[in-house]
Amino acid sequence: MNVLVCIKRVPATGGRIMLTPDGQEIDTRFLGFTVSPHEECAVEEALRLVANDGGTTTVLSLGSAASAEQLQDALALGIDRAVLLETDGREWDPAATARAIVEAVRAESAAGVEYDLLLFGNEAADTGDYQVGIRVAYALGLPCVTGVKGLEIRDRTAVARRESAGVVEIFEVSLPTVVTVKEGINLPRYPSIPGRIRAKRQPIERTEPAWPGNGLSKVRLELPAEKEKRAEMLGRGAEAAPRVAEVLAELGLLP
Repeated sequence: MNVLVCIKRVPATGGRIMLTPDGQEIDTRFLGFTVSPHEECAVEEALRLVANDGGTTTVLSLGSAASAEQLQDALALGIDRAVLLETDGREWDPAATARAIVEAVRAESAAGVEYDLLLFGNEAADTGDYQVGIRVAYALGLPCVTGVKGLEIRDRTAVARRESAGVVEIFEVSLPTVVTVKEGINLPRYPSIPGRIRAKRQPIERTEPAWPGNGLSKVRLELPAEKEKRAEMLGRGAEAAPRVAEVLAELGLLP
């Protein structure tokens, strides 16, 4: 089985986002980058499936040259091959991103590389579009199951489980297929030191997709308003007890 995992370089989850003075870019001087949590699980799921059923794994990312860092992280975990669709750093919208991935998959097919399973995160941590995996599946004419929390391969059939409205849905689809997974489907492993050393020696294949233009244009970035926080000293020792009781009553925490 040949598995392709698509990942995206995103700001570190939980990091404080700062913008450049012109409001056009994220200020990256004090911000780390990582892979979306859902996509971390997609990488782990690819490794798990191939360990059980045999095959090869490829990780692909569309982004600037800096995205090679996230590809190397995947190689350090045990992914066999990495491909970077290198851009000039401009943000590609979901339609353009999906189109570039589809073109890469078709080029691989023409070269004799066929993928049985295409794995995506359910959504990217920065934009939350929920679109790329679905668009890729539609363009390639493949079945697609989204929001998956459990996945098995049985005799060229993917058995995917997802939770919806308090019930569990089970889908059986023939390979090749596209699956988008959610955080919690597994527990991603950490790269070992030998894995990191090995990953630095592994080549990353690079191509440069043509900029297609986006349907939307960026005017500026804005940060959401921060919630106001304040602290109030209610007193010291036993003298504070009556005021504490009043606050708990105001918050509706007392019967």
